[in-house]
This record gives sequence, C-alpha cells and structure tokens, in this order.
Amino acid sequence: MNIPDTVSNDLPPVPPEDDATDGKPHPLHRRLKSFVKRAGRTTDGQARAFAELGPLFLIPYTPEPLDLTAAFGGRAGPTVLEIGFGMGEATAHIATVLPETNFLCCEVHEPGVGALLKRIGEQSISNIRICAHDAVDVLDHMLQPGTLAGVHVFFPDPWHKKRHNKRRLIQPEFVTKLAQHLRPGGYIHCATDWQPYAEQMLEVLGAEPLLRNTAADTGYADKPAYRPLTKFENRGLKLGHGVWDLVFEKRA
Repeated sequence: MNIPDTVSNDLPPVPPEDDATDGKPHPLHRRLKSFVKRAGRTTDGQARAFAELGPLFLIPYTPEPLDLTAAFGGRAGPTVLEIGFGMGEATAHIATVLPETNFLCCEVHEPGVGALLKRIGEQSISNIRICAHDAVDVLDHMLQPGTLAGVHVFFPDPWHKKRHNKRRLIQPEFVTKLAQHLRPGGYIHCATDWQPYAEQMLEVLGAEPLLRNTAADTGYADKPAYRPLTKFENRGLKLGHGVWDLVFEKRA
C-alpha cells in the first residue's frame, strides 16, 4: 500500500530544559520516563497512515499483560522492544532484514508514529507493532519479565549539558529493568553519536550484574549488520563525528 505524502516538514530540535529544574529531585526519584516531548505536526500522508493502518499495527496501552503472539497476529517469534524510533527509517529496515523477529516499538512522537506506519504500508511490513506510549509503563505493566529477545535504544537524547546528564535514559535503574525483561541470551543494543554518553552507557551497562559485554576486549561493538546507517548518521560521519554501538547480553 503506497500512502503519498503531501507535506514536507523538518522537526525543530528539542528545546533545552530550564536550568531552574536543577533543584528538583533526580528524575528517577520522580518518575522514570523513556521520552521527551517534541514539537512537530503530522503530514497528510502520515494522517492517512494512521487512519488506514493504525487499526492493524497500533497496540493501545493497557496496564495488563500483553499476549505477544496474539498482538502479532499469531506470529510466535522472538520479540525485540525498540524504545524511541524517531521517524522509523532504521526500524523499517531492521524489520525487513530480520523478518522472523517481531518488533514492538514504543514512540510517543505522533509524526514519528505516522511516518513508521507509512513505511509499513509502503514496504508491506508485517512484523512491527507500535505502542504510542511511554516504554517504562509498557515494561512495567504490559511485558512479562524474561520474555524479550532484545532491546534496541538507538540515539537517545544525549542531554549534552553536564547538569542535565541525570535526564539521560540509560541509567542504572532503567538498565536493571531492561535486563529483567530479557530472556537468557537476550541482548541490549544501544547506539549513540555523543562520546560522553557512550562512555556513560558503557559504565552503566557494564555495572549491571545480569549483563555481559559482547565486546569485552574493546568495550564498544562493531555495528551489527542489521542496523543501517541513517541519513543523519551518514551526515555526521562525513563531518568526522563518531558513532558508538554497545551490545550486552543477558547471562544464562
């Protein structure tokens, strides 16, 4: 199904948080969230994708366990949770190169959800389901411990300012939550183009006793073949920016 797009729209960057928030409690003590609200509007093509494909591929959030096999139309395959997929370029690619894997993808940014739905229609992808809700709630209430084959966290907000580092997604509490939801041998794959965040990821993931680094000698993994280079990543590489992949497995 080809859903035409009639509006070109570049999304503005996320505005920095006011420094006055520094006096508030640590975000993990308030409420852990997996997202930052972003501006942007849905295009005509994305709106059509919502209307035509949403009923088939959107999973509503409910605070009760999700039957993963039923959610994927009876497909009993390994399930990978993706947290934050942007506009869905990499997600759609990975789903096509790993057709036997089911991908449950969490994203609260409506234009991004619409864009991925549009890709699903254009590429006839059947192994993606989208929950437009906070991944923390999905983990806490919809997914059972020990059920995930993998977790993808690609290019989360790096919160560049040191005073805002505490807002980064990859924190000890969250990594423990992810590890508990992995089955033995399951993996967490993170990627970032911000070296200080890569170093924090390496430290936090390495400190989780349920996990082991698949690249113990070097710390950072080679980019797995399934993860594509997006246009934004290619642009950064041409400017000399680095990209760091980290792949940790759950111990048996």
